Amino acid sequence: MISYEDYMEVQILRRQGCSLRAIATETGMAVNTIRKYLVSGAPERKPREPVVGKLEPFKAFIQSRVDAARPDWIPATVLLREIEERGYTGKLRIVQEYLQTLRPASRPDPVVRFETEPGQQMQMDWIEFRKTGHKHGMLAAFVATLGYSRASYVEFVSDMRLETLLTCHVRAFDAFGGVTKEILYDNMKTVILQRNAYGKQQHRYQPGFADFAKHYGFAPRVCKPYRAKTKGKVERMNGYLRYSFWVPLASKLKQIGLAADKDLCNQQVGLWLRDVANVRVHGTTKRVPVDVLREERPHLLPTPALYAGRSVRAGATPHETPKPASRFATPDWHVCLQHPLSVYDSFCQQGVAA
Repeated sequence: MISYEDYMEVQILRRQGCSLRAIATETGMAVNTIRKYLVSGAPERKPREPVVGKLEPFKAFIQSRVDAARPDWIPATVLLREIEERGYTGKLRIVQEYLQTLRPASRPDPVVRFETEPGQQMQMDWIEFRKTGHKHGMLAAFVATLGYSRASYVEFVSDMRLETLLTCHVRAFDAFGGVTKEILYDNMKTVILQRNAYGKQQHRYQPGFADFAKHYGFAPRVCKPYRAKTKGKVERMNGYLRYSFWVPLASKLKQIGLAADKDLCNQQVGLWLRDVANVRVHGTTKRVPVDVLREERPHLLPTPALYAGRSVRAGATPHETPKPASRFATPDWHVCLQHPLSVYDSFCQQGVAA
């Protein structure tokens, strides 16, 4: 049986006045075959079997993950990792193109970049995931990013009190291997009580925080009001943490009837920082943060003895007698879980049913 294309070629040559023998010479077919199809008509065309793309078996899973995350959004890179664990062998581009059909692309909010020298600046911010009074409890994250290397430290907490803030700083310094010359904050009450209280750029800092900064040798800096994007590096990390870590984790837990808590988040975010965030090629610097951290670390100030200073309420005056704070120990929060670890491990291994 000849193809439909060969049949059409025979018909065209015949209409051009070619003999059967001339058509046979031109096409390489037997004369009897040519005669047969000139008499019987076109061969039956079989419909092509639809080609199943590499992503097709995973579209239902992706749709379920997107639905579970709404109104938030899971980046294509995160979904790629998840479906690769389920056997996907295609490219990221295919995933991105499919996701474009599920949500129109949004325009990024431009942020002005200010680069700093190695060891010069760390940027710190809180990112709140659940507010006080939530049925599953308040949940926030301390996020610190080094301005030069873009290496980041994240710790989930259940409050944003001064003692918690200082404890997270100590652990961040330990993680980075030193202290930067300055740290940039927004206008949080645990850091600053009054801007320009003693003159231009002469702020009144929270006494307990000021004592802590003096002990570790860094100069606190605060953004101008309504100019949080001055902290562009940590703000970008906040978005990356929310959409590449929190939304995927929270939506997975939601699909099996669980809610994230502080200890589970800390166990998982430690792995995420080690295996994903700090070893990716950074979108701005085009370098790997953990590699650049090795260059930056010699420029960091050495960490002094563990802080055992004072703790002062945000509304206290310098004349009030401060209460001594307990020493800031660094517990191993990688192993402390409220959810049974076997439940979560089983969930991670099996994935979410599409």
